[in-house]
Amino acid sequence: MHNYYADRLFTALERGEPGPGQLLVAAPGMLDDTFARSVILIIEHNEQMTFGVNLTKRSELAVYNVMPDWISAVAKPQALYIGGPVNQQSVVGVGRTRQGVRFDEHPQINRLANRLAHIDLRSDPEEVAQLVDGMRLFAGYCEWAPGQLDGEIERGDWYVAPALPGDVIMPARADLWGDVMRRQPMPLPLFSTYPAEVTEN
Repeated sequence: MHNYYADRLFTALERGEPGPGQLLVAAPGMLDDTFARSVILIIEHNEQMTFGVNLTKRSELAVYNVMPDWISAVAKPQALYIGGPVNQQSVVGVGRTRQGVRFDEHPQINRLANRLAHIDLRSDPEEVAQLVDGMRLFAGYCEWAPGQLDGEIERGDWYVAPALPGDVIMPARADLWGDVMRRQPMPLPLFSTYPAEVTEN
């Protein structure tokens, strides 16, 4: 699935536990185009399944063309992101809350981590816009069956790291994968510039 040292690198490191508000960072050299240099935000993790969205894949489709009511809440670039290969007809919302917003007072937002929320898209978009200082809309999601993600982490496909609220609304030109790798313990920062296409390096 990836080159010979990537799995050795990730399996040698102390493993975090996957859970809501955590990131799954793809191992350097992962060859699967679906997940190469991807950063998955975990939204739900329990005995039945794990569910999350890929923060790194922006589509060419403008939010205005598909869900115009949400445009006031969506951070630039205001494009639909591809959350994963599963059920791309459904849309998932994730956002960064404004300073001082209390999750327990607003049923429209479900806490994932500090200032990081899973947003109920059945809510009034204008109400949500008052609670967040930016959000993303994701078409589709990533899903793992019971035990599947644990096996992939054990194999060295993923590194588990805490998410920061700004990860979900990174600017268009940002390299989120490299940025997340740079803030991890050594030796992961050394791999932050690992090329997307090894053959081109």
